[in-house]
Amino acid sequence: MNKIIPGQEIEAQIVAITKDCVFIDLNAKSEGIIDKAEFLDKDGNCSLQEGDKIKAFFLGERNGEMRFTTKLASDKLGQDKGDTSMLEQAWKSGIPVEGKVEKEIKGGFEVKLGNARAFCPYSQMGFRQKEEPAAYIGRVLSFKIQEYKENGKNILVSNRVVLEEEHRQQLANISKTIFVGQVVKGKIESLQSFGAFVDLGGFKALLPISQVGRGRVADISEVLTVGQEVEVEVISADWAKERVSVSLKALMSDPWDTVQDKYPVDSKHKGTIARVADFGLFVTLEPGVDGLLHISELQGENRNTNLRVKYKAGDSMDVAIKAVDPEERRISLRSATSSQQDKDTEKYLGSQKDDGDTYNPFAALLKKK
Repeated sequence: MNKIIPGQEIEAQIVAITKDCVFIDLNAKSEGIIDKAEFLDKDGNCSLQEGDKIKAFFLGERNGEMRFTTKLASDKLGQDKGDTSMLEQAWKSGIPVEGKVEKEIKGGFEVKLGNARAFCPYSQMGFRQKEEPAAYIGRVLSFKIQEYKENGKNILVSNRVVLEEEHRQQLANISKTIFVGQVVKGKIESLQSFGAFVDLGGFKALLPISQVGRGRVADISEVLTVGQEVEVEVISADWAKERVSVSLKALMSDPWDTVQDKYPVDSKHKGTIARVADFGLFVTLEPGVDGLLHISELQGENRNTNLRVKYKAGDSMDVAIKAVDPEERRISLRSATSSQQDKDTEKYLGSQKDDGDTYNPFAALLKKK
């Protein structure tokens, strides 16, 4: 590797991570060192692992060690009043710097970088989730110097640029670990009328309400709760648009695999009306399995009947299986007597004694049925 000068940016592979340091390969039988603290999140977890490639800036040599950084912390900036050489180098090299948000001023914030003062406009503070201005006061954040004028007397910085770059890097890393067909664990972050958002280790994926279960879900809060841990399958991923959809339903057994065995032709079942249409009723036999009871199969009804007046979603109904087509996921139904009606009929027939002397036309009719 050619000689590295302070401020120079390099891309290198991580070869080791210790308690306090991250070591990177310099391709010259030597290694560079970065403070591990730069990669710790708010919970103290390291966001990197051995083998990852990262970009870093060369600070200089100290005690024979090649020191690098991904940003300049306050204690690395010149502390002598008027010494802004490190800030100028950071501006020229694009090195992020740490600064303390001192106060709110006209149009934005005053930020202290070492002993220098900088200005950060409102539009350049924060990323997608903006906070109230007062929430930033007193915090130490990362910035990139956008303008450096008058020998450091006029410095313009941006926190948003740093957060955007971090987001892009995080997205690139996550896209390598999440793919369609993969089963992942996540936590329900929020519930909406159209589904739920699931946190997949820092990335928010959508769980559509249609993918929550095999049956229809009217109120998602009756099925899921915020903070609930779930196991889902990734069903789509568009990293350019930052959209990932997941499914609980995909991991559930498909009831249509066994419908021919469970619902033989002419068998009777009690179902629930799921939807009323002009041409008939959709009846749920079990979650995920609906059959159609056509208006022509409804006793006493015809095409002029307003089914929505007589039948309501949620009502129970006794039906018999007319036809089953598992491949097309269709079941045709017909009206049927209830099991109680069948028992009453059987009881009545059993009570009729045919002594050969009398003829009961109604009993004979029932026997024929």
